[in-house]
Amino acid sequence: MNRDELLKLLQMVSDGAQTPESALASLANLPSICMDYARLDTHRRLRRGIPETIYGQDKTPGQIEGIVEKLTEAGSPVLVTRISPETAQLVQRRWPEAVTDELSRTLAIGSLPRCAGSPVMVVAAGTSDLPVAEEAVKTISFLGRKFIRAYDVGVSGLHRLAAFRAEMEEAGVIVAVAGMEGALPSVVTGLVSVPVIGVPTSVGYGASLSGITPLLTMLSSCACGLTVVNIDNGYGAAVAAHLILGAGEKGRKGEEVSR
Repeated sequence: MNRDELLKLLQMVSDGAQTPESALASLANLPSICMDYARLDTHRRLRRGIPETIYGQDKTPGQIEGIVEKLTEAGSPVLVTRISPETAQLVQRRWPEAVTDELSRTLAIGSLPRCAGSPVMVVAAGTSDLPVAEEAVKTISFLGRKFIRAYDVGVSGLHRLAAFRAEMEEAGVIVAVAGMEGALPSVVTGLVSVPVIGVPTSVGYGASLSGITPLLTMLSSCACGLTVVNIDNGYGAAVAAHLILGAGEKGRKGEEVSR
């Protein structure tokens, strides 16, 4: 249930079109659904404007299927991140409308209403960074935002990034994904007037320390205004970009457009 649906329910009770008892039944699963292995936060979309997301890694296929079942029964769109191809196929057999993507390791059933406004741009330093970059893209799309991609534009060939100057000017937020030494977000931040979110990846040879080196590079950037999320956290960067642009459904009344 989202804010508009809750408001409509309360208005129906106020108008006498629905009894308080039937409204209470509709709200029975707020604010949570208790399972043997999970306590689902069905109040999150009301509170934050975005529904709870399922982190699929280290969950069993049965656990993921059970959580998806409860969320869909509650009327929530569903996003699963870090899901294995085998589990994604299992879920898709039960919910054929599910959209899966092996590169980003995501699965989505439905999405939030589409938003007007500036797109989020996702730039990636190299092809090896694409799983994290695409996790960000799929999350941005699930949240109803427009997006722009610019891939394989790392600092070893800055002319490649320069070719996307117009797109960078169009974007409302830029998510910059990079492994190795992690310099790309600093370069991007120095070129634009919008917020930039750096995502260090675990891509690189030994001295990159599985993402620690690009993380420290981004945290130490002299380009003011660069914000940094955790290693390989494309999902977190996408949510941050969405909230920066409009604070979710709570902060963008009148900006939604029909899908």
